[in-house]
Amino acid sequence: MSKFITKEQAVEKIHDGMSIMVGGFLVVGTPTSIIDELVKKGVKDITLIVNDSAFIDRGIGILIAKKMVKKVITSYIGSNPACIEQYNNKELEVEFVPQGTLAERIRCGGAGLGGFLTPTGLGTIVEEGKQRITVDGKDYLLEKALRADIALIGASISDEEGNLFYKGTTQNFNPLMSTAANIVIAEAKEVIKTGELPIENIHTPAIFVDFLVKA
Repeated sequence: MSKFITKEQAVEKIHDGMSIMVGGFLVVGTPTSIIDELVKKGVKDITLIVNDSAFIDRGIGILIAKKMVKKVITSYIGSNPACIEQYNNKELEVEFVPQGTLAERIRCGGAGLGGFLTPTGLGTIVEEGKQRITVDGKDYLLEKALRADIALIGASISDEEGNLFYKGTTQNFNPLMSTAANIVIAEAKEVIKTGELPIENIHTPAIFVDFLVKA
């Protein structure tokens, strides 16, 4: 059964109130065609799990600028003035997570773990509302795993089965997020025949990918 769908069919699977992971660092590695189509649909009350809030006019930053997002779980919002303004005006909830912690929380979600222990954030605002655990005399914070209803992944190359390759830094959060959502939709810039992608170049195996969109 083919995994290929259109970008319009992809956004039909996204509804108000969903939690969505979107791969990318700023806009690098972000599935922009799907995001642009999602803006047209106009869903609301989304919870975004992303590395950053991108830009006001590109990538997932447009979703924030259009006030389609109720909460962002992220490590950085400084590149998007709309996100900063909405956060300061208490129109948008932002959960700040250190970047390495964010990546590990997503990895735990994909691995079926409940969370992990880290000293990062001890004695700072990051610790608020979290459990402190002592192991062998050393304190750690319990950081809980993150999962989402849908993950939107940006790939450089996909074969027809959905095995994905990410060129250079486009890899960023994409491989982790592809394991940590109930539905994974990948947008590929290039599609090749199955068997043409060398095994050593497969960063995300097809088993994790539910649907494919040709950019």
